[in-house]
Amino acid sequence: MRVLITGAAGFLGSHLSDRFIAEGHEVIGVDNFLTGHPDNIAHLIGKPGFSFLQYDVTNFIYVEGHLDGVLHFASPASPIDYLELPIQTLKVGSLGTHKTLGLAKEKRARYLIASTSEVYGDPEVHPQKEDYWGHVNPIGPRGVYDEAKRFAEAMTMAYRRFHDVDTRIVRIFNTYGPRMRPYDGRVVSNFIVQALRGDPLTVYGDGSQTRSFCYVSDLIDGIYRLFMSDQPGPVNIGNPGEFTVLELAQKVIAMTDSRSQIDFRPLPQDDPRQRRPDITLARETLGWEPAIDLDAGLARTIPAFRKLVDESGAVARAL
Repeated sequence: MRVLITGAAGFLGSHLSDRFIAEGHEVIGVDNFLTGHPDNIAHLIGKPGFSFLQYDVTNFIYVEGHLDGVLHFASPASPIDYLELPIQTLKVGSLGTHKTLGLAKEKRARYLIASTSEVYGDPEVHPQKEDYWGHVNPIGPRGVYDEAKRFAEAMTMAYRRFHDVDTRIVRIFNTYGPRMRPYDGRVVSNFIVQALRGDPLTVYGDGSQTRSFCYVSDLIDGIYRLFMSDQPGPVNIGNPGEFTVLELAQKVIAMTDSRSQIDFRPLPQDDPRQRRPDITLARETLGWEPAIDLDAGLARTIPAFRKLVDESGAVARAL
């Protein structure tokens, strides 16, 4: 297959590009480096089957030749990013989705949109199933990301119903692994960097809020299976193992042999109290479930961050 992946220089987009190349497909990677980084795809440059275009997908997209698939992963995706880049986040979720869907329609290509568990907001149903409509504050600070993804899902379904585009929707839950940016505001990367530096680990509230953490290779496998299946979704892809944020902090401190303490801060507005995917649909229709538990995933992730943090505790490169 010949596929186009937006956000290809990002955390997930680069791993997804790796998977498609490994499966023998041709990948056209697109990224404007707003939050992605060239280092994430440096190993793919010049490799047979991979080409790259630096471009903003909120503009009209022209690609020469046929395409079998379009996978839209371009978007700021961490709290620090979408709070600092609210307009860009809304634009890539709306205009970027529109332009990429238009490309899929023109090429008669299969389309997959990277949605998120954030469409469930601060959920009143637990665990979250795909038929839950969510509990989202559209005018809160997190609304720029939540509503951008909810709109992207609605636009995707409109193209499916009105233009008969072959679409897929994946709802991604908290994911971690190598190539995360050290200061991207996500809890796993924050904790690991703080622990390696010996800084206090920042826990918001009392740390009793829960999250479910999926290692990146498990997530990519689920996304690949969804794309290759006949299941339109939405489909939750995430690890249903549920941990409090405080438990995660203590686990990271232990696994890094850190002397860091816990620094409790006020809980941000609209921060979800609990988050855990119901993955029944993924199990039944994709034959997918995660294989890597949190301990094993952290054991694979921490060494990657050690390479970024030098002996003085400074981050060696600004990803």
